[in-house]
Amino acid sequence: MNTRSSFNKVILGAAIRDSFCKLDPRIQWRNPVMFIVYIGAMITTWFTLRDLIVESAQATVFTTQITLWLWFTVLFANFAEAVAEGRGKAQANALRSSRSQTKAKKVTNSGTILVDAVELRKGDLVFIEAGDFIPGDGEIIEGMASVDESAVTGESAPVIREAGGDKSSVTGGTRVLSDWIKIRITANPGETFLDKMISLVEGAKRQKTPNEIALTILLVGLTIVFLFAVATLAPYAAYSGVEISAAVLIALLICLIPTTIGGLLSAIGIAGMDRLLKRNVLAMSGRAVEAAGDVDALLLDKTGTITLGNRMATEFMPAPGISPEQMADAAQLASLADETPEGRSIVILAKEKYKLRERNLTSLEAEFVPFTAQTRMSGVNIKGQEIRKGAMDAIKKYTQSKGGSFPDAVDQACEKIAKAGGTPLVVADGARVLGAIHLKDIVKGGIKERFRDLRQMGIKTVMITGDNPLTAAAIAAEAGVDDFLAEATPEDKLRLIRDYQEKGMLVAMTGDGTNDAPALAQADVGVAMNSGTQAAKEAGNMVDLDSNPTKLIEVVEIGKQLLITRGSLTTFSVANDVAKYFAIIPAMFAPAFPVLNVFNLMGLATPESAILSAVIFNALIIIALVPLALRGVQYRPVGAEVLLRRNLLIYGLGGIVAPFIGIKLIDIIIVALRLV
Repeated sequence: MNTRSSFNKVILGAAIRDSFCKLDPRIQWRNPVMFIVYIGAMITTWFTLRDLIVESAQATVFTTQITLWLWFTVLFANFAEAVAEGRGKAQANALRSSRSQTKAKKVTNSGTILVDAVELRKGDLVFIEAGDFIPGDGEIIEGMASVDESAVTGESAPVIREAGGDKSSVTGGTRVLSDWIKIRITANPGETFLDKMISLVEGAKRQKTPNEIALTILLVGLTIVFLFAVATLAPYAAYSGVEISAAVLIALLICLIPTTIGGLLSAIGIAGMDRLLKRNVLAMSGRAVEAAGDVDALLLDKTGTITLGNRMATEFMPAPGISPEQMADAAQLASLADETPEGRSIVILAKEKYKLRERNLTSLEAEFVPFTAQTRMSGVNIKGQEIRKGAMDAIKKYTQSKGGSFPDAVDQACEKIAKAGGTPLVVADGARVLGAIHLKDIVKGGIKERFRDLRQMGIKTVMITGDNPLTAAAIAAEAGVDDFLAEATPEDKLRLIRDYQEKGMLVAMTGDGTNDAPALAQADVGVAMNSGTQAAKEAGNMVDLDSNPTKLIEVVEIGKQLLITRGSLTTFSVANDVAKYFAIIPAMFAPAFPVLNVFNLMGLATPESAILSAVIFNALIIIALVPLALRGVQYRPVGAEVLLRRNLLIYGLGGIVAPFIGIKLIDIIIVALRLV
C-alpha cells in the first residue's frame, strides 16, 4: 500500500470515519471558528425538530436543508484535518509494523542469547548479521555491514555502516543485508528514534505553532465582529418589518465568518510537516517548519553540501629541474597504498596524463608509510628512496630535517592553488622537493543557481569550512555564497549564529557531529544528519533521514510553501466572506427595501434560495480546497513584493469572483429542483 498518497482508499475511509469521531465537543472547541459552526448546527437542529411539530412543511424543509449543510460544513472541515492526519498515521503504522516481534541476539559473558527487542536496555550489546533487523538505536562498536534503511528513510539504496567515524550510528527497524556488526544500544524502549518518529508523524499530537495561534486569534476577532453585526440585524429587521428566523441569522453568521480558512488551518499545518516527511526529514515540531519558512540566513558546510566532498587531483606542478613525468611517477608511488579518494585520484591522474601504470608494491619490496595526525604525511620507502606526500608545512619540516630546502617556486605554486580554492599537496623524495599536487574541491552542479534563488528571497547564504581563508574565499566565489567562515571551530559557529540572531535574523544550519551540537541547539532551524551522532540529533529540531546536507535548502522551501499556502488561503477566505456578504444581505432585505435590489448582482431568485445557496457554497468550498491545502500552493523563489502581488491577484480576486459564480450556479440548481 502506498501510504504517502493523500487519497488512497484506506486513508479516505479512515478520514470519513474520523470526521464523525471529531464531532466530539472536546475536539471541536479547539478550533474556535468551526466551534461556532458546530454550535450553530446544533441550534438549527433543535429548530428543525421544533418545526416538525409546530411549523409548516415548507418552513421545515428549508430549516432542515440549512441544518444539514451546516453539519456538512463541520464534517468537511473535520475531513480535511483527518486526511492530513491520515497520511502521518499510515506512515506511523508502517513504521510500527517494521519493528513488530523483532528478536535480538543479546551479547552476554557466556555468548549470545535470543531476546525480544523490547527487553533491550541502554548499554546492552547486540550481535546482528545478514538478514537480521536492527532491534534498536545504537552505535557500532565492531564490524561493518550493508544496511537497508528503506523502512525508515524510504530510500531503497543500502548504506554502509561501520565502527568508528561518522557512519557508526544505526537506527532500530532497519535491516542488515550483508556481513555483521556488534552494536551498543543507546536508547531504552519508548525512547528510540523510531518511537519518536511514530509519535511525531501522527498529526493528532501536533501542537499549534505561534503563527497558527496568532492567525486563530485574528479569526476569532473577525468571528466576534460578525457575531455582533448579525445580532444587530434581528432588531433592525423587526423595525423594518422584515421577518427573519433565527435559523436564517445563524446561516448568515456561518457564511460571513472565516470558515474556509478556519476549516483548513489545521490541515495546512499537518500537511506541511507531512511534505517534510515525504522528503525524509523529520520535524520535531510545527514551530520548526514555520521557522524554516522565515529563515534569513543559511549556514552550510562546504564539504558534502556545496562541494561533492571528495577532493580530486587535477594537476601536477613540478619544482624547477623536475620533469612532470618524474614528479607524477613519485606521486603515484606514494599513493598506491593510499585508499582515500584523494590518493586514488592521484594514481588515476598519473595514469591518464602520463600513461604511468600502477606498480605492485609487493614485488618492488616497498614499505608503505601510513598517514598520521602527527606527521600529516604518508608515502613509501622503496629501493633506498623515501617518497613522501603531505601538507606543505609538514613536507617543509621533513625536507629541512633531511638537510634540504623548500623551493620558492613550490611555495608560490601552493599559494596559487590555495587562491584558486584548491588544497596543495607537496611531494618530496628525501631532502628534495619534487613539486605540488593541486587537489580541487568540486562545486556541485546547479548549487550556484539555488543560492541565487535564495538571494532573491532575501536569504543570506554562509559557507562554513575548516579551510584556510584563501581556499574558502575561492570556493565561496565559485559557489556564489554571500559570505563564508574559514577555519571554523564549534565556538566560531556558535558565535556567528548568535551574532545573526542579535540582528533579528532567523538562522538555519546543518550538522552531524558532536562538535556541531551547540550550534544546532542555538540555531532557529537545526537539521541533524541521521548518520550523525546522538548528540547532534538531540540538539537539532529536525533530522534528515537521508543524511544529505543539501536538504536544508529544501527544508527552507517547504517552510516557505507552508507560510505561502496559509497566507493564500487566508486571503481567499476573507475575500470569500466579502462576496458572500453581497450575495445574502441584498436578497434578505430587498423585499422590505426594493432599492437594495441594485446590489443583488447575482440576480438570486429569492431570499431563501440566496441563503441556502450561500450555505451550500460555504460547505463545498472547504472540500474543494482540501487538495490545495494538502499539496500546498506552488512555491516560486521570488521576492516578497512579487509574492504579495501574485497572492492578491490570484487568491484575493479569485476569492471574490468564485462565490459570485458558485452561488449563482447553486441558486439556479436549487430553483430548478424546487428545493425552496
